[in-house]
Amino acid sequence: MIRQFELVERVKSYDPGADEDALNRAYVFAMKAHGAQKRASGDPYFSHPLEVAGILTLYRLDAASIITALLHDVIEDTPATQEEIRGHFGDEVARLVDGVTKLTRIELQSDLSKQAENFRKLLLAMSDDIRVLLIKLADRLHNMRTLHFIKNPDKRRRIAAETMEIYAPLAERIGMQALKDELEDLAFAELNPDARNSILNRLEFLRTHGGEVVPKICAELQKTLEEAGLSATAVSGREKAPFSIWRKMQRQNIGFEQLSDIIAFRTIVDSIADCYRALGVVHSRYPMVPGRFKDYISTPKPNGYRSIHTGVIGPFKQRIEIQIRTRDMHEVAENGVAAHWVYKQGEITHHEGRQYRWLRELLEILEHASNPEEFLEHTKLDLFQDQVFCFTPKGDLIALPRGATPVDFAYAVHSAVGDRCVGAKINGRIMPLRSQLQNGDQVEILTSKAQTPSPTWERFVVTGRARAKIRRFVRLKEREQYVQLGRSILQRAFRDHGYEYTDKAVEGVLKTFKSASAEDLCVEVGKGTHTGREVLVVVYPGVRDQDKESDKVVPIVRARAKQETGKGGIPIKGLIPGMAMHLAGCCHPLPGDRIVGIVTTGRGVTIHTIDCDTLENYVDTPERWLDVSWDLDSAPEEVHTGRIIVTVANEPGSLAAVSNLIAKNDGNISNLKITNRSTDFFDILIDIDVKTVKHLTNIIAALRASPAIGQVERARN
Repeated sequence: MIRQFELVERVKSYDPGADEDALNRAYVFAMKAHGAQKRASGDPYFSHPLEVAGILTLYRLDAASIITALLHDVIEDTPATQEEIRGHFGDEVARLVDGVTKLTRIELQSDLSKQAENFRKLLLAMSDDIRVLLIKLADRLHNMRTLHFIKNPDKRRRIAAETMEIYAPLAERIGMQALKDELEDLAFAELNPDARNSILNRLEFLRTHGGEVVPKICAELQKTLEEAGLSATAVSGREKAPFSIWRKMQRQNIGFEQLSDIIAFRTIVDSIADCYRALGVVHSRYPMVPGRFKDYISTPKPNGYRSIHTGVIGPFKQRIEIQIRTRDMHEVAENGVAAHWVYKQGEITHHEGRQYRWLRELLEILEHASNPEEFLEHTKLDLFQDQVFCFTPKGDLIALPRGATPVDFAYAVHSAVGDRCVGAKINGRIMPLRSQLQNGDQVEILTSKAQTPSPTWERFVVTGRARAKIRRFVRLKEREQYVQLGRSILQRAFRDHGYEYTDKAVEGVLKTFKSASAEDLCVEVGKGTHTGREVLVVVYPGVRDQDKESDKVVPIVRARAKQETGKGGIPIKGLIPGMAMHLAGCCHPLPGDRIVGIVTTGRGVTIHTIDCDTLENYVDTPERWLDVSWDLDSAPEEVHTGRIIVTVANEPGSLAAVSNLIAKNDGNISNLKITNRSTDFFDILIDIDVKTVKHLTNIIAALRASPAIGQVERARN
């Protein structure tokens, strides 16, 4: 455990003007506040904030950050209050401690929604002051170093997974490569120990049998550069982290032996011009490996990383990767945002550099996500991806995750460009919107004012920003449709009982349906959560009594005899002899359905199913109703028309699957009509010759079991 004077000396070594008194007071305050508290390891709890502070001194953070690290758990775990901290250490430290404390308090919950809410608050806090993230990463690093002391294996895996999915990518985004590598390695050891041990064993084998080769290659490279008149102050080999090796093997589906960058050789030169001179020397001396050259100086990574990477067949015929950079680039590569050390003047919170564009984009995703869980999903898409770099026609650089499409590019340029995107030119050629972009592609987005986002785009976009925008548009569009449908249902329900629907009419009953506004109620009715009749009865309670009276329909014509009549000898009980009869085309009644007859002037009797919507037109004329039923006992073997509506996938063989299933169940298609078509699905109206309603029900059940068929319903009206 670091001693008090050692911590102060560390800070004073790189910041002579640091407030030594405040550091000492924070050390004593935290030690007294935590008192006799213990960690899972059995160590005094105060050792944890002290180690977090020690980690931050390695990144040369300012005194306010070190003080916050010492105090970051006192509000959560001790009786100390934020007001006490403000009184002792000022507003800046109190604000930082409060930011970290809120995150920790929610992070203790394992529920996904809590994790999502925690990450949302972390984003908001670090957008205000990036030091909150630096402290949080140091806190997580020490917790991961002591993870093995937690006895519950499920809790260990949850913490490790959260580290791998959120905190390691965040560390990478702010350029803290060493911290990111250690977080990933510690999480990897918990999540997949067998794979990690296998890679470690192979690395150890390489060190044992090829350890002498690395210094020889370094010496050869140093000599080559010096002979060319370049001052290369450091040429060293860096071993790739175990998780990075495993991830690359999984992504590229290759073996350990096929990797060429297990050890990358770095050379540090004096200037940017020397970087390119060194590149020329290396390429003129050693054969270049095609496809292994990357220039991150002219096109830096989003986290500010700059360097030249090239693969060559180097000294001793070894296939190696060489990284060329200046001292300043190397400092940023190792320490990321901490290397800038500009937050002392508060500049970091308003930094508009390219490396903070991702933070603004995450804030934009937060604005458009419908809930914290969706935000977390979109953010993971944006964080945990390798990068490709593409250009606009004007030469502006756009960094995107690997696998990104022109739609992702369009939304990265501007939301309005994404919404109006109708096509794309990649390197001058018109290409499909689902095409995957490659490094160096020049992309021109074609737009139209009449275009709107397509829901199908969500299937192939890979950036959280694009997906959030598309989902938001779809949600708003669906809401508009539900509002229109719900209002239409309510207007009809009110009109059928002699009332006029208005938004004002339902304002008094919104609490009953737990709706915030009349529009929200229309949405619920449109979705089918409530029916128009339910709303009508609550608004006008007297309607219920009227309905009870109207239910007492006593037909004036009673069944006189058991009679078989009608076209084709359809067996119906209760018909008047000699009266013409036909089956309604709106509901297509079948033997087995509950039916009712309606006397129509000039047409005789029309047979409807008891639940046919058309019957609402005859509620006020009960004298037209006939009490009829099927005479199934004497029914001849004949067929009737059953009508269904089927939604099938727009794929080869879907229609064949429908017809085969109908035929296998002894049905015959007498008519077929496509009523609605889209890119992915067709709605088809099908008339089938069947014997009874049970026969039709069996066919519907068989169709619903087919994976090619999305939905099957009996057609009504």
